[in-house]
Amino acid sequence: MPVTHAPEADVLQRQDPELAGILLGERERQASSLQLIAAENFTSPAVLAALGSPLANKYAEGYPGARHHGGCEIVDVAERLAVERARALFHADHANVQSHSGSSAVLAAYAALLRPGDTVLALGLPDGGHLTHGSRTNFSGRWFDFVPYGVDAETGLIDHEQVRTLARSHRPKAIVCGSISYPRHIDHAFFREVADEVGAYLIADAAHPIGLVAGGAAPSPVPYADVVCATTHKVLRGPRGGMILCGAELAERVDRAVFPFTQGGAQMHTIAAKAVAFGEAATPAFAAYAHQVVANARVLAAGLAAEGFAVTTGGTDTHLVTADPAPLGADGRTARGRLAAAGMVLDCCALPHGAAVGGTAAARGLRLGTAAVTTQGMGEEEMTRIAKLMAGVLRDDVEVRAVREEVRELARAFPPYPG
Repeated sequence: MPVTHAPEADVLQRQDPELAGILLGERERQASSLQLIAAENFTSPAVLAALGSPLANKYAEGYPGARHHGGCEIVDVAERLAVERARALFHADHANVQSHSGSSAVLAAYAALLRPGDTVLALGLPDGGHLTHGSRTNFSGRWFDFVPYGVDAETGLIDHEQVRTLARSHRPKAIVCGSISYPRHIDHAFFREVADEVGAYLIADAAHPIGLVAGGAAPSPVPYADVVCATTHKVLRGPRGGMILCGAELAERVDRAVFPFTQGGAQMHTIAAKAVAFGEAATPAFAAYAHQVVANARVLAAGLAAEGFAVTTGGTDTHLVTADPAPLGADGRTARGRLAAAGMVLDCCALPHGAAVGGTAAARGLRLGTAAVTTQGMGEEEMTRIAKLMAGVLRDDVEVRAVREEVRELARAFPPYPG
């Protein structure tokens, strides 16, 4: 990455060569393999520069104009800029950009709207829900009474009738719409209708599609949800972090839920990097990128289906694809390991209704995305090639070493940071 050529990198090389070697190793890994994890992307050099800026030194508990520390005049300007850019980008009344992660944003949203023991309706984890949507290993499942809805066994699409029935039966305090592995657009208008019918808050967890929303390649949840939680990385291509969007009537509650209730001092270097990313996402170039991400994902999904993978929902509307590799003779975990050995890095995921080898919870599918490879400049032709490479590895049609070399050649042809 270019950052390794900066003067700061030279200082690190002299002062801590061991750590510098680790960073160079990661740079080589990213440049020589295919990053197909749906939640990852390559930030711009400008975002990296903000992350490594002197703002990392500043302690800034509180909000602009009301900090608990002195000397915040400059960082206040940076945070106000990030907030205004986020509001304009997503057409939101209010934006909080301090959340350290997507999970932190969801925690703050729950803290703003709910009390321990409240009932919440959310997509079940086996069907693509996130840990913050009711997992017993997470604060959400321990503090709130989550009722899961699911997807249709035949289509893999969210079962809207089930959502409505469960909402009428349980009368939840909040309904969460969003997923970590649902490849289709969420019908936010439907969820708003159901939430209004039962008097519930609507929380949209848009961690995955928010970058597509910014680029006009996916429908926005902002006009429908009371609170929208999101990450600033993934397709949005910013630093690792979270944000919350909401209406003016909930702004104070949301802000207090972030600080002082769930977090301490804001990470000002990250907030500055978020401002950079929001600015980049407001450009025509980013809109073209977002649409290309979706086009690539659709071609990749079609290519995987043609090679024998069972692609859930029959395709995708977004940047991510989920598929069952069982027809090629492997479960998700085995497939992930073999593909990683060939230089194709992706994730396992749960498959609805046990649709995997043996039908057990331990046998999982694959989740992959096109955000990072699209940032590198790859297009539909490369997506078809990647699908063939994946199938060849799982079928044992070719030696893994040969595929690894081809993957390395492909990655080198599209460097994430040219020059």
